[in-house]
Amino acid sequence: MNQVLRFLEFLTLGTWLGGIILLIVMAAGVFGLLGSQDQAGAVVGMVLGRLHSIGWIAGVVYLLAALGIEMGPRALVRPAALAVILMVGLTLFSQYRVTSRMAALRAEMGSVQATPNNSPLWVEFDRLHHMSVRIETSVLLIGLVALFLTVRELHPR
Repeated sequence: MNQVLRFLEFLTLGTWLGGIILLIVMAAGVFGLLGSQDQAGAVVGMVLGRLHSIGWIAGVVYLLAALGIEMGPRALVRPAALAVILMVGLTLFSQYRVTSRMAALRAEMGSVQATPNNSPLWVEFDRLHHMSVRIETSVLLIGLVALFLTVRELHPR
């Protein structure tokens, strides 16, 4: 049973981290291919929303697997589990505070591309966009650490 639970830990982290890497590659491509910044933003926003859902679900499955391996709540204070808890928290914050506010601003502006850069709506949107990028980058880096720590737990010193 422990092998299945370990597999779930690696599967969830690999899926989540792979999704973030794919989002980075896809976002650059979509903004380069589509003629409209608004269309590209809509595509990336839709994918990001789905990635967030995959991420927090993967995090919960990882934590449940860790609990099953450790057979108790002590599993949640392991460094890898703490990293995953932080990843879930950042993802939920991004999903429900940052990207939801960006979507509201996008709707209010009608067109991000046509809104002047000095507009308060555009300035706030741009600030939130940069915050979103920093959060996703942080989740990716923390996830790499969590993956390393999970691997290290298989073969302790």
